[in-house]
Amino acid sequence: MVALSQAKSASDNMMAMRKKSGKVVRDWQLPDASVLPESQYLRRREFLRFFGLGVVGTAILPVSLRAAPSGFPDSLNPSFKLDGVKLTPEDSIASYNNFYEWGLAKDQPKELSNKGWKTEPWTVEIGGLCANPRKFGVNDLIKLIGGIERRNYRHRCVEAWSMVIPWDGFPLAKLIDLSQPAAAAKFVRFTSFLDPQACPGQRSNNLPWPYTEGLTLPEARNELAFLATGLYGKPLRNQNGAPLRLVVPWKYGFKSAKSLVKIEFVSDQPKTTWNELASDEYGFYANVNPNVDHPRWSQASERVIGGGFFSGRQPTLMFNGYEKQVAHLYAGLDLRRNF
Repeated sequence: MVALSQAKSASDNMMAMRKKSGKVVRDWQLPDASVLPESQYLRRREFLRFFGLGVVGTAILPVSLRAAPSGFPDSLNPSFKLDGVKLTPEDSIASYNNFYEWGLAKDQPKELSNKGWKTEPWTVEIGGLCANPRKFGVNDLIKLIGGIERRNYRHRCVEAWSMVIPWDGFPLAKLIDLSQPAAAAKFVRFTSFLDPQACPGQRSNNLPWPYTEGLTLPEARNELAFLATGLYGKPLRNQNGAPLRLVVPWKYGFKSAKSLVKIEFVSDQPKTTWNELASDEYGFYANVNPNVDHPRWSQASERVIGGGFFSGRQPTLMFNGYEKQVAHLYAGLDLRRNF
């Protein structure tokens, strides 16, 4: 992909609709140069000022920056260590974000989500076709689940960049077992928060709000499916989806809905935000697949965020490197048609 020659202002990127090559191009649609140069967004000094306080400093952070504090410190699950793989620097993870509720530019979520937006206390509703529908405070849910663990996961964005992130949280399967879905439940629908008063992105018509995503029930029960409450041993930052976000590492990052307020068990395949908006570009399954390109760029390789200027690109792995754990979920399914 060709890199953008200059960073454009957020207002330039917020054009509602435009024509290009005879096609309607929406303002959220990325050009072939799908991401801006890393150096324009990674502001180490600013990050250290707010988040480089260590464990002691965490206790004095404002409430808006301390989501879901229950369950820390955690311990690394050795089954998900990723030996030989370098973790992405913490400041990169906190500074380079897609969270369109806060704006289209990568640096906007960090800036705009930390201006008084509170994620503590926070309630998540579990419902739909299940025996135990309930509403939980996130901290109460963590305690009920039995605490949290750390897992190092590859993260691959549909824009062809990647990270390796040490998530803290708990397996989604534990919540499913607690909820006891009915036999008629075949899918799980995830809904993010709606707060247009606080979120400039939600005051636009770029996406249908609130953000929704979905998994098949077997996908949601897979050992890799995870609900994250933190990263690098600290509660999630607002810009990373505090206080509770979905993580499905074998799928493109947009499947991992952030700041969840509702998880429902349903019988029919749920509508999901990006699939509903552009089904020819973003499939329901959204499995990482180097053999199926995005209509506007290749998925065969990826740029590693935080890898340094000379790190270059690396080949994209099938299912983002998790083929052994998830390939059986798609046996007999044509992954070119069901992308």
